Amino acid sequence: MSKMLEEIREQPAALDRTLTAELPAIEALKGRLTGKPPRMILLAARGTSDNAAQFGRYLLEITTGIPVSLAAPSIFTLYQARVKLDDVLVVAISQSGESTDTNFVLEQAREQGCVTIGVTNEASSSLARLAEHAFLVRAGKEKSVAATKTYTGQLMMLYLLAYALGGRIELDDLRRLPSWTEQALTLEPLVRAKAERFRFMDHAVVVGRGLNYSNAFEFALKLMETCYVIAERFSSADLQHGPIAMVEAGFPAFLFTPTGVTWPGLRGMLEQLNNLRAETLLITDRGNSEALSLQKSVISIPAELPEMYTPIPYIVPAQLFAATLAEHKGIDPDQPRTLSKVTRTM
Repeated sequence: MSKMLEEIREQPAALDRTLTAELPAIEALKGRLTGKPPRMILLAARGTSDNAAQFGRYLLEITTGIPVSLAAPSIFTLYQARVKLDDVLVVAISQSGESTDTNFVLEQAREQGCVTIGVTNEASSSLARLAEHAFLVRAGKEKSVAATKTYTGQLMMLYLLAYALGGRIELDDLRRLPSWTEQALTLEPLVRAKAERFRFMDHAVVVGRGLNYSNAFEFALKLMETCYVIAERFSSADLQHGPIAMVEAGFPAFLFTPTGVTWPGLRGMLEQLNNLRAETLLITDRGNSEALSLQKSVISIPAELPEMYTPIPYIVPAQLFAATLAEHKGIDPDQPRTLSKVTRTM
């Protein structure tokens, strides 16, 4: 069994540890920010962590109303621009805590007197030392090059950050996330069987919208790095603005389809893809009965999930799909060619 699969299965416990251990510090941060919220939030990250930041942008703006921007680290490093960060909350996210350019953004923010937050899985990392407030994704050592449990742990920390900023987040719902993730893991035999059909796939599109837009990026990344599939990722709206021209009969298309405000647009996208005779596969949950009735090829989590809390459970079948597809292709998902666990860029 691959380390990637082992670490995917560790996620319910890791999520529970992260929530339990970090909540007291989050409550303290909430006390500090109450009455003086930032005018803006800047999220700095790379790779899988940048996909988590993409989720954070949607979550924080939806739940708090505070504008959020994703940092372009090269503006700080290569171009050496002096970005004005007055009253900006700067959050750096890194699995290893050693991403050079992400840490540089944090250093610049501290020099300007910003409140800074670091989210990492490594307590002794440079990021943990640099950030004024360091929060740990308590996932345990991640040995596979492909990040899985650290991604969902980062999403959990972003829920907690939204809560600290006064966002519409219910702690009782966060406490249900480990259980919902456990239910997603029960789908492994089904996912393995579904993945076998795609063993000769070399290209695909992944579609998500809103809170699950980041999952489209993360699923595509996993397909690229562990299965060597050229995977493009789009929102359902962006796919219609040109790229859908590449879709033809048999073209693989994966869609995240929760209930809620994004479903009508995704339903229209699904109908269009099916009319083109694309090879479509949905990731959804039991609450979306319409999706289950419209589509034969479905991976459905056996629970009714509020859209707000679908991203963590929904990415689990996608992770399982990438890990088992790699096996079907005869690829070791733990050691993707040319990749290492820590990537340093400027």
